[in-house]
Amino acid sequence: MKFEVITKDKHTKAKTGKIYTDHGIIETPIFMPVGTVGSVKGVHQRELSEDIKAQIILGNTYHLYLRPGTNILNKAGGLHKFMNWDKPILTDSGGYQVFSLSHIRKIKEEGVTFRSHIDGSKHLFTPEKVVDIQRNLGSDIMMALDECPPYPSTYKYAKDSAGLTHRWLARGIKHFRETEGLYGHKQAFFPIVQGSTYKDLREMSAEKIASFGAEGNAIGGLSVGEPAEDMYRMLEIVNNILPEDKPRYLMGVGTPVNILEGIALGTDMFDCVMPTRNGRNGMLFTWQGFINIKNKKWEDDFSPIDPFGTSYVDSFYSKAYLRHLMKAGERLAGQIASIHNLAFYLDLVRVAREKINDGTFYEWKSKMVIQLAQRL
Repeated sequence: MKFEVITKDKHTKAKTGKIYTDHGIIETPIFMPVGTVGSVKGVHQRELSEDIKAQIILGNTYHLYLRPGTNILNKAGGLHKFMNWDKPILTDSGGYQVFSLSHIRKIKEEGVTFRSHIDGSKHLFTPEKVVDIQRNLGSDIMMALDECPPYPSTYKYAKDSAGLTHRWLARGIKHFRETEGLYGHKQAFFPIVQGSTYKDLREMSAEKIASFGAEGNAIGGLSVGEPAEDMYRMLEIVNNILPEDKPRYLMGVGTPVNILEGIALGTDMFDCVMPTRNGRNGMLFTWQGFINIKNKKWEDDFSPIDPFGTSYVDSFYSKAYLRHLMKAGERLAGQIASIHNLAFYLDLVRVAREKINDGTFYEWKSKMVIQLAQRL
């Protein structure tokens, strides 16, 4: 994997770039739709590629390990072939999912023991094992096993947790460098910065992560309940330390406003379930602001879902029709809303790239963070 910085904004730390992988080029800043179990929920791969224009999607090690399992994925020739997706894939290590199962997991130096949410069977994730699982998945970018501390965390817990993450990283990256991919393409390995909302812990973790010289770096443990201002503060601290010539990936973030602020702070990659999860529940993100399509005010609104949207669903369906489908519990409603929201998110980062390249990002972002935060 190679990262090339194209343009730097003069007024912020935003930049455009290109990540070169064996499955294609990713233009940054980029948003990655979440395909947890090898599927972006309710959206066909053709729509992802042609209408939404996704350049990379995310899969999850925890879920794919449990079902369908690494044997099936290996027989299929990896996740790309299994799901018929020929563009880049990033896989999360599963750490966040495992640590969210606080009542059925146990953390120790060796790794984390947990019980499957599917059948209660017992499993152990070690830093080495999650590398092996992601070798079988064949993702273009794999993540290190980390512990994501809850918010709020005590200083001691956050410090001990970051220390464990760093020790796991040393083992994981060593195993990664001693092994090879299984399907003839190169894989990259990203460590993850932790440290909760403590400035000195974030600085310490960022410096430690950067010292490993990985091909890219991730920032975890944010957007877990802390105020947005704290998230931006931690992100600024970390991005001042992580190398600019390596892609910076902010995990699990977030709203359109979060993404624009993250870009302005020098972040290159984002993912979040919000476009699909919120879409299935009736929240639509538009260029004018966000709407709850279930509200009665849209009952007889026959205007397009988003007159400024670029997805075919934006002009093909009206607000009134989508509201009707939502109220009727029709599955098509969630599909339409998911396609619209994902296309909007990909449009958002595309326009951000254009504004950075032509030198107008700061003025545009300042206006958009107000506009996109409006409830219509």
